[in-house]
Amino acid sequence: MRRDTDILVLGGGIAGCTAALRAADLGASVTLVSKDALGESNTAWAQGGIIGLPGEDEGDSPALLASDILAAGAGLCRPEAVQLLAEQGPKLCRSFLWERLGVSFDLDAAGQPAPTAEAAHSARRIYHAKDATGAAIQRAMTDAVRAHPRITVREGLCLVDLLTSPHHAADPVRLYDPITVHGAYLLDPATGAVEACRAGRTVLATGGLGYIFMHTTNPPSATGDGLAAAFRANARIVNCEFVQFHPTALYIPGKPRQLLTEALRGEGAHLLNKRGERFMARFAPEQMELAPRDVVSRSIFQELGATREACVYLDLKPVAAKLDLEERFPAILAACRAEGIEPTEEPIPVVPAAHYFCGGVLVDLEGRSSLPGLYAVGEVACTGLHGANRLASTSLLEGLLWGHRAAEAAVGELGGLPTPPPFKEWTSPVDGEPVDPLLIEQDWNLIRSTLWNYAGILRKRDRLERAYSDFGYLFHRIEAFYRETPLTRSQVELRSAMICARLIVKAALLNPESRGCHYRVD
Repeated sequence: MRRDTDILVLGGGIAGCTAALRAADLGASVTLVSKDALGESNTAWAQGGIIGLPGEDEGDSPALLASDILAAGAGLCRPEAVQLLAEQGPKLCRSFLWERLGVSFDLDAAGQPAPTAEAAHSARRIYHAKDATGAAIQRAMTDAVRAHPRITVREGLCLVDLLTSPHHAADPVRLYDPITVHGAYLLDPATGAVEACRAGRTVLATGGLGYIFMHTTNPPSATGDGLAAAFRANARIVNCEFVQFHPTALYIPGKPRQLLTEALRGEGAHLLNKRGERFMARFAPEQMELAPRDVVSRSIFQELGATREACVYLDLKPVAAKLDLEERFPAILAACRAEGIEPTEEPIPVVPAAHYFCGGVLVDLEGRSSLPGLYAVGEVACTGLHGANRLASTSLLEGLLWGHRAAEAAVGELGGLPTPPPFKEWTSPVDGEPVDPLLIEQDWNLIRSTLWNYAGILRKRDRLERAYSDFGYLFHRIEAFYRETPLTRSQVELRSAMICARLIVKAALLNPESRGCHYRVD
């Protein structure tokens, strides 16, 4: 049976686009699949920046960067992954993003990228494009992917399952073969049709799962589809308890939370309570607002618990005293003003929100998963770089570096691949009752509220046990629903969310040690 493409890339953010571009540059045929229009990803939502080469006067070094990452990771980082990123990542950021793709980073008087500061970094090393760095990177990558003659882009398709032998093999005797990934089953929501895309190597770059929490900075598409598919295929998955909550999301009752970049505090913004006090002095007196994200998020959560207020406030006046806010943070100012808040004159209401998943599909330094044929890059993967807590602005760089390395390794393995076995045609109910949107919405509400209340910033055994018990019943109900009705995107996402929620709760329940962004109050 022939394969449809050499390399199948599932996801169109920085990790997926980098993998596609590098593999195509090396001569492979590449198919890149995105769930929404190419360019609509978590990458495009990133505000703060990406670690680049520091300014000449910063006294920075790979060793200092590695030290900062290790400190934020709370003793759980994989040392070789940290060293690799510290030594190779910033150089690749400059050569690939700025020099090759022409990402519109803010420049200094000499025409070079002008690095800024961020919390928990020991030097000014963050490349940025005002306060919309991710959008600038995504635009450049999307243009390059669309222009590459060896990349076929397929938009609006959902990952249903990884195509594996023996699970999906037509020959039952394949039962005795080792599990190998040969591509993916993809749903076209417009028609309800599911197709098998067969590939020599498959790169999972589907992003995160933040939307499964009630309060999140992630877009609605961040439902953990790739993680759930890898779990069903029996890939090794680790560190699911480590969900990072961003300390500062714009708080407008009844509306989605909008991220307010780490760079605001990096440039000197203060956190205040309702009384106008800088409360971080009670929780992190040495670092104050520049403490790691988990510390700041917990501090805000505890302050809100003590004061019974709905939010705290971010004061930009110290930043305005040294920077032109209109020039440096135009998107944030516009978002605030759209809600009737004038950030140059009044503090901004903020709360913590689920932001980044530090666990994922375990991979090596080339992005290989535990399953032959499957690579994972970006937020869906766990390289070990982040440990128990991610340092700001490392995620885009991790996606860039591992996307690049995974593509090189995957293309290098294409020679001499065995012929994949014949696979079963996808079958799903076509005569069942159509999906009931109200049932989908209610199950989503249960998942998101339960995770936030029982497995959020502060966790306890009794809450986690209640969540796991509730999710056990809900899981079986959603599985039955999935198998008995015609397949839709909403069902695929709900099923993925349920699997990911159970993975997070079980991991949090089994780990009694507070470390990084997993905090057990008991």
